[in-house]
Amino acid sequence: MKAATVTGSGVQVLDVPEPSPGPSEVKLRVRACGMNRADLMVASGAIHGKIGGAGTIVGMEFAGEVVDVGSEVTQISPGDRVMCSGAAGWAEYAVADFGRTAKIPDVNMSFETAVTFPVALQTMHDAVVTNGALQAGQSVLIQGASSGVGLMGMQIAKLSGASMVIGSSTDFGRRGRLSECGADLVVDSRDPAWVDQVLEATGGKGVDLIVDQISGYVMNQNLAATAIKGRIVNVGRLGGFSDEFNFDLHALRRITYVGVTFRTRTVDEIREITRRVAEDLGSAVADGTLSIPIDRVFALDRVNDAIDHMTNNKHFGKIVLSVS
Repeated sequence: MKAATVTGSGVQVLDVPEPSPGPSEVKLRVRACGMNRADLMVASGAIHGKIGGAGTIVGMEFAGEVVDVGSEVTQISPGDRVMCSGAAGWAEYAVADFGRTAKIPDVNMSFETAVTFPVALQTMHDAVVTNGALQAGQSVLIQGASSGVGLMGMQIAKLSGASMVIGSSTDFGRRGRLSECGADLVVDSRDPAWVDQVLEATGGKGVDLIVDQISGYVMNQNLAATAIKGRIVNVGRLGGFSDEFNFDLHALRRITYVGVTFRTRTVDEIREITRRVAEDLGSAVADGTLSIPIDRVFALDRVNDAIDHMTNNKHFGKIVLSVS
């Protein structure tokens, strides 16, 4: 089969053996793959969690038709159309744990549309609802809101009854589109005035929840923009892995600061996240209430064009690979 594989000279589409499903896994004929920031790290040759290095097949999000299932799998059958999170997904065939696999809820939904959901839903339901504990009537700021995951975060916040949703983007054009996915206020995280804008919009209180995909340079500003007894959930570190931290401001505002990642979660923990997503958001996915715009679709053999497109950071929504 063809697969986008890490080599000493970058990612190349190579012929590699087809995978076989383990007892708790499903095997699918992949039709579409999603692109995420973590994929760029792996594609560059870096290690992300337990994944990476030469010979690694890139891709943590994929959709297609089930062709085989392991001996312990009863909920999914060959022929089912599914969307998955996992590893080694940028290929003609891939396997995923049954607990990270969801049936595509609408027979008319394309694979390209379906593959926009798994990582975004799992990441943002966990950040906004589970760890963020957002309650109806509260306010939320999504830092880095123009990515597919960020756009989904704003929509989940709205669906959860947020009174105000604020989204940030450093790009003027993308800021102009954030209202399409639920933003009531848009800020530029590189503009020093953004904290004042948030405080003004919240009557001086600050937001109840920040879901932070940037970290780094916004850390202390986040503290200043969060309400007393508010919450910050650290999801990503696009703005830097470390920076100064104002411990006194953190204590003064009595902020709950939570770091999350899927890299250290157990299989059972990820299965539970997937179950909660299906229970809370499944109907909203099926009826189109939740959706992510597709920025570009690239054929698998143009994977490096797709990587360059994401690296240039000019996309709005999801970049997708199509696998024929």
